[in-house]
Amino acid sequence: MAPRNNPASTTAPELILTRVYNAPCSLVYACWTEDRHIKEWSAPHGFTIPYSEGKAVAGGSWRACMKKPDGSDLWLGGVYKEVVLNRKLVMTHVWEQPDGTPGEETLLTVLFEDLGGKTRLTMIQTGFASLESRDGHHEGWSECFDRLETLLSKLSNMGIKS
Repeated sequence: MAPRNNPASTTAPELILTRVYNAPCSLVYACWTEDRHIKEWSAPHGFTIPYSEGKAVAGGSWRACMKKPDGSDLWLGGVYKEVVLNRKLVMTHVWEQPDGTPGEETLLTVLFEDLGGKTRLTMIQTGFASLESRDGHHEGWSECFDRLETLLSKLSNMGIKS
């Protein structure tokens, strides 16, 4: 996919979100890299992820379908640039246009910091074409992170550690 803007641009707005989860890094990381978990949290409230696949290795790709409450589909995907087990993910994030061509490309960096049974997750998204795009992603990601917290609590209560 050819980007429409440069995700490495230093002049574009960026989004930084940080959360501390009551779960080990291995479990938080698994929720970011395993399709079965991604389908449970990686969409705002009212949206679903009926399709998700990817290979979390440098050079590997990922793709997902986000279904809107009205039933229409939003497709997105990207390429993993850097993968450090339980520590760091760097990947492109590209929304597909209705005709299948690539839209805005941003760069996601996700850091996982072990806090002794808890995890500080810091997500940095750069390369937005506008402040409006950044702000829309802030709202969407914030809802996703709420859903991630719910999933992590459920998995932890089931005794799942990774």
